[in-house]
Amino acid sequence: MHIRDRFADLSGATVTVTGGFGLVGSRIVHKLRALGAKPLAVGRLDAYGSSVCSSVFGVSPGDPDVVAGDITDAALMNDLLSRSDYVVHAAALADVAACTRNPAAALEANIRGTQTVLDAAARHGGTLRRLVFVSSASVYGVGTGSANAGARFSEEDALTPGSVYANTKLWGEHQTALVLGGADDSYAIVRYFSVYGEPQVVKENSHSWVVAWFAMRAALGLPLHLNGGGHQVRDFVHVDDIAEATLLSAVTERADRMTLNVGTGHATSIRQVADLVRRRHPGARIVETPRPLGDPLGACADITRMCQVLGWAPQVDIEDGVSRYLEWLERTPEAIPAWLHTEAWTAV
Repeated sequence: MHIRDRFADLSGATVTVTGGFGLVGSRIVHKLRALGAKPLAVGRLDAYGSSVCSSVFGVSPGDPDVVAGDITDAALMNDLLSRSDYVVHAAALADVAACTRNPAAALEANIRGTQTVLDAAARHGGTLRRLVFVSSASVYGVGTGSANAGARFSEEDALTPGSVYANTKLWGEHQTALVLGGADDSYAIVRYFSVYGEPQVVKENSHSWVVAWFAMRAALGLPLHLNGGGHQVRDFVHVDDIAEATLLSAVTERADRMTLNVGTGHATSIRQVADLVRRRHPGARIVETPRPLGDPLGACADITRMCQVLGWAPQVDIEDGVSRYLEWLERTPEAIPAWLHTEAWTAV
């Protein structure tokens, strides 16, 4: 069956996407629009600002299918979910460093916000076809930092979260299963590995989103920081594949009450990413820096269950994905934040 035919149930369906102003949420919204669905994108503008959301992510508060609001607003979530066939709950304070600096903010967004969404979903369980809860590979713990075949995270592995962010995601998984455990309810849990790809934009004081970080710093002539020497590994999964897997998890019957890794099954070191960026920017200088607190050593995903349940595999490998991002950045230099330009000017 052609992949588009797999999404037939989404044509004309109303889908609430929380976190609709973020990278993942906005890509899901765009895919829903292309599939003939009726997305309701809800989120806050404070993570990136309205200009980035509109000009870079292509999701604007002025769009008829976009709602600027907070997922902790029970009345708002009840209204949106009362009109929805599906929900993708992607909203979160998803920056590990920000959650570590401000645990109270993480609890507000990732615990209270998730509970508000789940309460609304349970209230409308008779009409809601499925909720997809977006979790994270961080629930597995720090990993070994090895790229060998045995260094894989499987859905059956013990979960040992090593950060505030990971703790909130693991709680969200358990709470989703608890609240939506009724006979009329349906949910799926997707554990994202390291999401990257155009139009990703870096956040100040973060050490995540390394592809975007390296690409933007190289474009400005700034050095590439290899935290801990860059020996950590990640399973980099392109945001287009993330969006497709998430929506397949919403409509695939076998995904009901399943937890699925969403990755590629391949480990790439941070140093390898730097090397891929330097192919296009050979003058980029590398500086080794200490590994930040909570930065995992990493491993890759075991994607056996995902491939079997969804009947699908990721399409974008890391070399193509990094190349695409670098080309996009050259076409879209306005995506580089002003504060990063300031760092470049100061360094001159």
